[in-house]
Amino acid sequence: MRVFIAGGTGVIGSRVAALLAVQGHDVAATSRSIDRVKSLAGGQTLDHGGVVGMVVDILDSDGLAAAVRDFAPDVVMHQVTDLPRSRALLPFRLRRLARVRTRGTDNLVAAASAVDARVIAQSVAFPLPRVARRPIDHLETTVLGASGLVLRYGAFYGDGTWSPTPAGDHAVHIDAAARATVDALGERTGIIEVRDAGVTRVR
Repeated sequence: MRVFIAGGTGVIGSRVAALLAVQGHDVAATSRSIDRVKSLAGGQTLDHGGVVGMVVDILDSDGLAAAVRDFAPDVVMHQVTDLPRSRALLPFRLRRLARVRTRGTDNLVAAASAVDARVIAQSVAFPLPRVARRPIDHLETTVLGASGLVLRYGAFYGDGTWSPTPAGDHAVHIDAAARATVDALGERTGIIEVRDAGVTRVR
């Protein structure tokens, strides 16, 4: 299978890309950061461990469409968040986060539709304030409208995340979340929650 992961150099995207490559899938992992792509692939489009790194911004509809068209994936995955390095800086990223979940989702679904690829997108399985909930609702509605799959993750913890340990009931270890994502590749359209308590289909 060919899988295009927008946000494929991030904390969960990179783990999903590595797991898929080990299983023999062809993977494209994108980031808008040249440095992240270079650290992944040694260059903008060079293979490394079965993963192709690409510099692509999910908010650049034309560039994204071209990258998806050139890779010709079976699945297009949305793992973009653009979260800051610490939770304390989150208020300064809310606008960008909302854009990648609204306009970014629209761009990704359009690019996937153009090559008849399936969409899988990251969502959340924990309470959010209203200002953050609206972009998530847009993401889920758009992905489901395209017969895609929504993965609602619990709050990540583990290496590379904001917390080394779980906080509350709505949590999932980052490695467990990545494994569940790979396992969900063949799931039908709908919504699946991924938490330490288990993987549950809610729609």
